[in-house]
Amino acid sequence: MKTVLIIGGGFAGLEAAIFLRKSNYDVTLVSERDYFFIYPTSIWIPTREQIFEDVCIDLNALKKVHGFNLVVDALVNINAKQNFYTLASGEVLKDYDHVILAMGASKMKHKGIENTLSICGAPEQSIQIRDSIEALIEKGSGKICFGFGGNPKDTSAVRGGPAFELLFNIHNLLKKKGIRDNFELTFFAPMPEPGKRMGQKALKMMAVFFKKLGINQHFGKKIKAFEANGIIFEDDTKLESDFTMFIAAGDGHNIVRESDLPTNEAGFITIDDQCHVVFNESDMPTNIYAIGDIAALEGADWRAKQGHVAEIMARNVAFNIAQKDQGKSEFKGYQEHINILCIMDSGNGASFIYRDNKRALMIPLPIVGHWLKKGWGVYCKLSKLNKIPRIPGI
Repeated sequence: MKTVLIIGGGFAGLEAAIFLRKSNYDVTLVSERDYFFIYPTSIWIPTREQIFEDVCIDLNALKKVHGFNLVVDALVNINAKQNFYTLASGEVLKDYDHVILAMGASKMKHKGIENTLSICGAPEQSIQIRDSIEALIEKGSGKICFGFGGNPKDTSAVRGGPAFELLFNIHNLLKKKGIRDNFELTFFAPMPEPGKRMGQKALKMMAVFFKKLGINQHFGKKIKAFEANGIIFEDDTKLESDFTMFIAAGDGHNIVRESDLPTNEAGFITIDDQCHVVFNESDMPTNIYAIGDIAALEGADWRAKQGHVAEIMARNVAFNIAQKDQGKSEFKGYQEHINILCIMDSGNGASFIYRDNKRALMIPLPIVGHWLKKGWGVYCKLSKLNKIPRIPGI
């Protein structure tokens, strides 16, 4: 039986493990956490619509269901030429027939970033955000700022949707408590038109939404530093904040930067359309793949790294590995599947957002959209545990 090493237990790594097991590979999954975290539904932890455990799936349970091997440990070193992978425990993983790198990305390190929390950061930060918001609610008033940043070296490494979603959900939480007028909510971003990659219709509707909900906007100025009581911009102006939620743009993984893997300018691993790692040297291994946020995506300027794209890459790699080992060559590429797809929750509804090279849609889904996204969270959990059938492509 052929062996595959997968490093990373997020959307990309877990999907690859599940589909490679379907093809009867001996799969070893390495994850620094013993659970899979469903980031898209973590937006409800700060509002207590979900508890932390609701958005976690025990990897040991997934191991039992799908039959892969599980190693809970952190990667500390990569030697791509020798195909050696060293873990924090000192164990060196080697001699696998195929290796898939799916460790996600590091984050841009803004000055004073420790004065912020991110809904897309370490899972535990979702609880810290909840506690910070509740402390301000107990106080009775405050200034709360929500924002996200970009990486000028790789425009795909941005994740702004969850910032919008958390902002709208906190707005609704405060409104339900009858104290919304006591709080000043501000959305900030260094780019002049945050959300533009979703399409012009979505951008216009966001502006209408902000005005309707009384949310302040602070766009188009680069961030100089974060302080405990606000954000300093490039012109030394300050946006006061009692609590700041900020999603830093993705950056090349720290372990990758220290390795002999090829990367683009931002530090993401360079791959071809089939997700093979593209080495410049001819004597490097040909059995290494990179998928998800760790990889350098090619495509339109509006492209963005999302969980569903990571899963498409994972399924393609699982298929391509099987094709290669069977001596076939009908390989699948990820680039034709690049799109933006999400249900952007607002706490009391949602909007369906889709964009590809041909069209850009934003369809309001009052009330029902909120429950559709919650339903997807339940589906995600149950389907990965094989408790309900998997819908193809979802």
